[in-house]
Order: sequence, then C-alpha cells, then structure tokens
Amino acid sequence: MIRKATPSDLDAIHKLTQACAKAMIAKGIYQWNEHYPTRSRFEKDIELEELYVLEEGHVKGIIVLTELMDDEYIPIQWLTENENSLYVHRLAVHPDYWGNGYAQQLMNWAETQAKEKKYASVRLDTFSQNKRNHKFYEIRGYQRLGNIFFPKQSEHPFYCYELVL
Repeated sequence: MIRKATPSDLDAIHKLTQACAKAMIAKGIYQWNEHYPTRSRFEKDIELEELYVLEEGHVKGIIVLTELMDDEYIPIQWLTENENSLYVHRLAVHPDYWGNGYAQQLMNWAETQAKEKKYASVRLDTFSQNKRNHKFYEIRGYQRLGNIFFPKQSEHPFYCYELVL
C-alpha cells in the first residue's frame, strides 16, 4: 500500500534512508551523506503532504512528489513547459528489499498519479555515479537532459531526466 507519510513514520523513514546511504557507500556510490537527506527535510516533506510511503507491514520504500521546481533545475532545457510537471525526489527502498520491484511499484504509482492529474511530464534527477539508476529510468522512457550540482552531496553532477506523458 502506498499512502501519505505521517509524523509517526519519521523514525522508520530516517532509518530507511540511513540504511540506503550506508549500502550505496559500500558500493562506492557517494550520493547520500550526513547533509542529505535529513530528518528535517522529511519533516518538511510531511508538512507539505508530498512524502509517501510504501508499506507492507512496515515502511519498505518512500517517494516525494511535488509540483515545485527546485532552483537548480532552472538552467535545464526541459522537453515540456515548466508550469505543468510533477517532480520526483528522494525515491528510496530499504536495501533489504532491493531487487524486489518496490522502486518500480513506487514509480508506476507516481506516473499514474501524474497522468490522472493531467501533468505534461514527470521530472527528476539522479546521481551521475549511480549507473543502476540511469538504466532504471531510461528503461522507463525517461530522457536525460542535463546536469546539475549539489555541492554538499558530491563533487559529481546529478543527471536530470524527464518523461513526457
């Protein structure tokens, strides 16, 4: 079941993302660290009602869906107009469940939400050093459009992707 996150989910969400960060670092992917994502970031996501959890007995995955375009995205030459896109952030599945289709389930759900609400596209970014993610999004039909940087996270760029609906 995918549902909106509540403040009572914060501990599970924070533990999930800490486990993801540790597992990615073990694979040489320095995408998440002590600066991102933070518990306060998730508190804000919940306050804005943009954070969702995939729950089967307990929280196995998360996703943020928002209409707000981050300033870092402004220089990107998007395929659609900027006023009608849904942005995906902080997609994560607990490492214990990697490879079981939960990320696919979360993205299928997000894309269905976007289609039902008549968005022109779904946009996101993913870490340039996370090759598995590139393949994941490209197989889904996302097009890579440009690079952005988050210096507190990494010296490496993040790739911006868009799926036109």
